[in-house]
Amino acid sequence: MRQVYINGEFKKEDEAKVSVFDRGLLFSDSLYEVTTVINGKLIDFNNHMKRLDRSMTELKFKKLLNHLDILIFHRKLIELNNLKEGMIYLQVTRGIADRSFDMPKDEIKPTVLAFTQEKKIIDSESAKNGIKVMTLDDMRWKRCDIKTTQLLYASMAKTEATQKGFDDAWMIRQGYITEGSSSNAWIIKGKI
Repeated sequence: MRQVYINGEFKKEDEAKVSVFDRGLLFSDSLYEVTTVINGKLIDFNNHMKRLDRSMTELKFKKLLNHLDILIFHRKLIELNNLKEGMIYLQVTRGIADRSFDMPKDEIKPTVLAFTQEKKIIDSESAKNGIKVMTLDDMRWKRCDIKTTQLLYASMAKTEATQKGFDDAWMIRQGYITEGSSSNAWIIKGKI
């Protein structure tokens, strides 16, 4: 059984619990990062941490985590789960408080959780053959620069794409591609 990290502890996945009063659950008042793992090594970890810091600043989260601590528990998760290829999902919520649209005035402790997931990356079909993509209007809020867990529209877009025989949907706003529903992509024009 997979081991997960929650609030400083490693637990079996079926023993990890989050409060029903966690603002991440009630309001999507939470941030996430997904770091790729190849050959048991974290890919681009430092840039993920920079983006997490930026998102935490934008949402005025207390920065109680340092990158070294996060790196240590990421590496421990890789070891505990014998992960060779896949990803680590990290989520930080504002924490537990009574349900209110106002941000908590009292200092609350954030919830920090992480887990591994095996996934073919190097030899995946999409890496070998590319993917079929459709476009949809980007209906999300305008602060997509903050990496929140508010992913319902992306999930709806991905589902619509799959139902129509595509692998993913690219979201379009004012004539520009803003993001893929579940993918990163690069368009290369001409020679590299």
